[in-house]
Amino acid sequence: MGQDRADEGLITLDLGAPVWDKFFTVAPLVLVGTSEPDGSVDLAPKHMVTPLGWDNYIGFVCTPSHGTYQNAKRTGEFALTFPRPGGVLAASLASAPRCEDDEKVSLTLLETFPGERVSAPLAAGGYLYLECELSGIWDAFGRNSLIAGRIVAARVASDSVRRPERDDADTVAGAPLLAYLPPGRYAEISASQAFPFHSGMKR
Repeated sequence: MGQDRADEGLITLDLGAPVWDKFFTVAPLVLVGTSEPDGSVDLAPKHMVTPLGWDNYIGFVCTPSHGTYQNAKRTGEFALTFPRPGGVLAASLASAPRCEDDEKVSLTLLETFPGERVSAPLAAGGYLYLECELSGIWDAFGRNSLIAGRIVAARVASDSVRRPERDDADTVAGAPLLAYLPPGRYAEISASQAFPFHSGMKR
C-alpha cells in the first residue's frame, strides 16, 4: 500500500538514453578559463561544476575533445568565473562554436583578465573568481571526464561576501545569483530561506 502511494504519478524513464533532458534541475553556470597553446584566451560555460569535499577543491565535467580539457591537462591549471545574472550574454558568447580556423571569434567581445596565481583567464563582471591548479583528470564517465583542481586563489565581490552583521537573506537579495536550469533555461535567485537543519547535524 505504501509502495503504491510512493509510485503514484511517477514516470519510469528509459535508461537506454541519458535521462537529463527529461526534467529540470538546478546548477551553477560557470565560465571555465584556460589558455590555448598560443597563449590566447579560452572561455567555456559549464554547469556540471561542484565543490569536491569541504576543503578547497572543485571540479567540473568536460570531454576530451574540448579545448578546455586539453588546455587544462597541458597547463595544469584553470580559472572559474561565476557570472552575475546580467552575465548570461557573456556565457552565451563563450558557448559559440569555433570557426574553421579553430578561432572562437565571439571571445573578442568579452573583457578578460589573468589570474593572480595562474595564467588562465577570468571574465569581467563576475561575483566569484576561483583560480585552480589541476589535481587530476578522471576519464571514467562514459564520454565525459571529471577535471578537479585545488583552489590557490579566491576573490569575491564585496556585495556577495557573507558578513556576520548582515542577514544572509539580505545578501542574496542584494546580489542575486545566476542559476542554470538544464537542459536550457536559467533563473535569477534573489529570495532565499534559512534551511531547517536538524539539531546536532554535523558535516
